[in-house]
Order: sequence, then structure tokens, then C-alpha cells
Amino acid sequence: MNNFIAAYSPDNLRYLFGGLGITILVSVASIIGSFIIGAILGVIRYVKIKYFSAIVGFVIDVIRNLPLILILFFIYFGLPNLGVKPEVIPAAILAMTIFESAMLAEIVRSGIQAVDSGQMEGARANGLTYWQGLWHIVLPQAMVKMIPAIVSQFISLVKDTSLATIILLPEMLYRSQIIYGQNTNYIIPMFVAIAVLYFIVCFALSELARYLEKRQA
Repeated sequence: MNNFIAAYSPDNLRYLFGGLGITILVSVASIIGSFIIGAILGVIRYVKIKYFSAIVGFVIDVIRNLPLILILFFIYFGLPNLGVKPEVIPAAILAMTIFESAMLAEIVRSGIQAVDSGQMEGARANGLTYWQGLWHIVLPQAMVKMIPAIVSQFISLVKDTSLATIILLPEMLYRSQIIYGQNTNYIIPMFVAIAVLYFIVCFALSELARYLEKRQA
């Protein structure tokens, strides 16, 4: 118990919460970026634009089958060889946005395909163009079906921020390592604190998803 009390000193908690702030910053920025890009790529795959959709699909499949940590390595250590040297936080956001965009693109494509084809036919019969029918009729219905999968992917993204410790992103896990590196008796208390903080963030996302589902219903 004494180890927990000492580990949770005001200075250590302040330092750890600073890491939580960076975790949330990277997560939110990546979520916003990947949602926008993933939605666009998913629609492109669905509408099957000649050649272009096939190329986009190939790129998405390549990214989806790469480990996130490899993309982090490439962005942070590979881009400097091409003359671009990103800072740690922008590099983490870029890597996660690229990875999550590919994942969300498939979720969006599958969600649109899950909407009955009669919806589009009905939209066209009522004078809407293909794109108007897609935007006003199909996508709103698809979004309801996609919410659980999208939120699940976002929760995975929040937890995956811990992988960015490999490029020295000063998020929660990295800062906890700094703390228990000064005193190995703090290892368990730090792991407990991190588990609680991750649970709070991810549980909040899950509750948000439930609220959105109920509201859409």
C-alpha cells in the first residue's frame, strides 16, 4: 500500500495526466482525420470509379495488412531520408490517421453495401441523382449500421497510441515508464493507473456510441 501512496504523489500524477492529455490529443486528431479520409475512401471503393477505385482498394488492402508499428517507424524514421523530418506528435497522428483511414474505409464500404439496394432505386425514382441519393438516403442509413464498428475501431485507436512509445511519444505509457524507472516499486501502481485511465476513456467512447445509436433509432 505504501508503494501505491508514494507512486501516486502529486508530482507523479501531474506528470502522468500530462501523458493522458497527449494520448487524448493524438487520439482525437487521428479520429477526426481518419473518419474524414476513411469515409471518402470508402465511398470511392463503393461507387467503383473505373481504375481509380481499384487503385484505392489496392492501397487500402496494403495498409490494412501492415502492422501499425511499421507505419510509425516509416513515418518517423523513414521520412527523414526523403527530406521530411516530422516531430513526434505529428508523426504519431499521421501514422495513426493513415492506418485507421484504411480500416474505416472498409467499414464505410461494408456499411453502404448493407443498405438495401431498393433505397437507391427509390431515391432515383423520386428524381434524385445518384450522388444525391447516396448522400441523402443511403449514407444516413448506413451510418446507423456503422456506428458500433466505427466506435470499436476508435477504441482500438486510443489503445494503439501506446505503440507510439517506440518513437518516444510522451503519452501515458511512456511517462509511466519514466516514473517507475526511478523506482521499480512503482511498476504495479503505474500499470493500475494506466489501466484505469484507458478504461475511463474507452468506456466514455462506448457510452457515446450507445447514445448515438439510441438517438439515431
